[in-house]
Amino acid sequence: MTTLGGLNLDRAQWRRLVERSNGPALWRIALHGGLILVLGAMIQSKVTLWPMLLLPQGLLLIFLFAPLHECIHSTAFKSNWCNDLTAHVCGWLVMLPPTWFRHFHLTHHRFTNNMERDPELATAKPGNRRDYLLHMTGLPIWWSQMSMLLRNALGRNRDSFIPRKAHRRVTVEAAWFIALYAMAYQIFGEQLLWVWVVPALIGQPFLRGFLLAEHMGCPKVADMFANSRTTMTSATLRFLTWNMSYHAEHHVQPAIPFHRLPAFHAHTRPGLKVVQDGYVQWHAGIFAHLA
Repeated sequence: MTTLGGLNLDRAQWRRLVERSNGPALWRIALHGGLILVLGAMIQSKVTLWPMLLLPQGLLLIFLFAPLHECIHSTAFKSNWCNDLTAHVCGWLVMLPPTWFRHFHLTHHRFTNNMERDPELATAKPGNRRDYLLHMTGLPIWWSQMSMLLRNALGRNRDSFIPRKAHRRVTVEAAWFIALYAMAYQIFGEQLLWVWVVPALIGQPFLRGFLLAEHMGCPKVADMFANSRTTMTSATLRFLTWNMSYHAEHHVQPAIPFHRLPAFHAHTRPGLKVVQDGYVQWHAGIFAHLA
């Protein structure tokens, strides 16, 4: 019997929870990506009421952050090359190079909600309604990611969470991303505007709102059952976000693949210290609190 934060699970149960496989991620990325291609084709063809498709296209595009997140943990697929390929494609589409993001995110896991060492806290969370509304536009994160990409491509990365041995890879990866953006523009030109750029801008506020709920307002402690929030939400949103709403569970044991998190939640639920019913309710509460 193995104990983790009061959880009593035998070795067979742990093995089932952390076992990686290719199937669940393959069908999910095929459906997620397929919907993006279908909606993109409909937008490009200017079907009747095509502007109504920009929001769902934007949500599907920007929430490619979810498979990127799973793949930098190497848990989405059993095959590492599938994790790497998916991470690079999704990272390129959401302007987040996977090597840089992996070091950023794993440092966040190691020092979650540590005010001095968690890189997610290097930028302060919204402290008033004006900052909240600006954050929710998504514009600050686009500026931050573009600046990071350019800085890395020029070999000027100074992030403390990037080890020296990874600097060259971070530089080359950023340079390739920029080159591929330029190539895509040369090939497709303004076609990208309505199929990719505008939808991503529309979708970004929803991703900001989703991610903001993961840790904001949680205790600044090392206990993963307390410093991360699990939010109970609809099956549709869990599908779109690859079960990232089970965020405390993910922090308690990052080795568990996304498709096993609902099963793990059954074990962790009694011990979770921060659980929220719904994202709309959480944001309503935060907005009132920021007054």
